[in-house]
Amino acid sequence: MQSGKIKKIWELLNTVPDPEIPVISVVELGVIRDVIFSENSYVISITPTYSGCPAVKAFQDDIKVCLKDNDIENFELKIVYSPAWTTNWMTKKTKQKLKKYGIAPPSDTVICPQCDSEKTELISEFGATACKALYKCSDCLEPFEFFKCI
Repeated sequence: MQSGKIKKIWELLNTVPDPEIPVISVVELGVIRDVIFSENSYVISITPTYSGCPAVKAFQDDIKVCLKDNDIENFELKIVYSPAWTTNWMTKKTKQKLKKYGIAPPSDTVICPQCDSEKTELISEFGATACKALYKCSDCLEPFEFFKCI
């Protein structure tokens, strides 16, 4: 019986957008590590992208609202730091969503999400958030953010 509810919770969590990149969910980002039922409560394990990431509080609040709005009251959010989050936890589909949104997805080569050029230059190690860097394309001249490989 609980496994069906766990599946439903995963589905609900997949509707919670990342507060900094709203085209992907917290599940797609890979920060939701596990959902288990223990001692009459659902325990949702979350691994932040960075320790001290300011978005953690926002997605914790958004998760709470989502679950409560769907009549799930018996849950606990648990922050887990080990293993550390990695961009390897993002799926190919998630990376495609980032690109379509205008953010170069994590990759060994920084490719412009506008024109697919590999002729890019680093402008700043930090973009709007610590997990992204600011780049400029030398072909189309557009600035863009690159989601850093971690």
